Amino acid sequence: MKTNPFTLLLAVVAITSVCVTGCNAPTQKAEATTEQVVTKPDMAVIKTEIQAIETEWASATTAKDIEKVMALYTDDAIEMADDEPMSVGKDAIRQVLLKSMEARKAGTTVSYETMDVYGDNNVVTEVGKTTVKDAAGKVVSTGKYMGIFEKRDGKFICIRDINNEDQKGK
Repeated sequence: MKTNPFTLLLAVVAITSVCVTGCNAPTQKAEATTEQVVTKPDMAVIKTEIQAIETEWASATTAKDIEKVMALYTDDAIEMADDEPMSVGKDAIRQVLLKSMEARKAGTTVSYETMDVYGDNNVVTEVGKTTVKDAAGKVVSTGKYMGIFEKRDGKFICIRDINNEDQKGK
């Protein structure tokens, strides 16, 4: 049997090629991932921040300083006050709050206590309670509320507010 050197060389190259290709695993193309790193919010810090807003709110409400109170709402806020229709926007909210401030007896103080907050670093729902005391420090009214705050320009501001008294005519 005659063997042509060229045929022999071709056979060796073919066998080597098959062996090299078969023995090497195909390289896998690296897929680009677009994973976002989500930072879990520190709800204790957020609760402290919201309580500071509520303390400011209570101080302004007690002083009947409507401008300071209104600064805590967004222009598109919605207020759902006790015994009032839904108020949409600052003008409507202002009217409801002025009515409430005028009805409150002189010397009364208002306080808000943040009980719980939940959400994320951008939108937070707060659950709290309200206490109104007369000039002598006697509790004359209690209530509860929920507020939704959205972070705008680096600080939380109220976008939704609902509140009501625990008992009428105390």
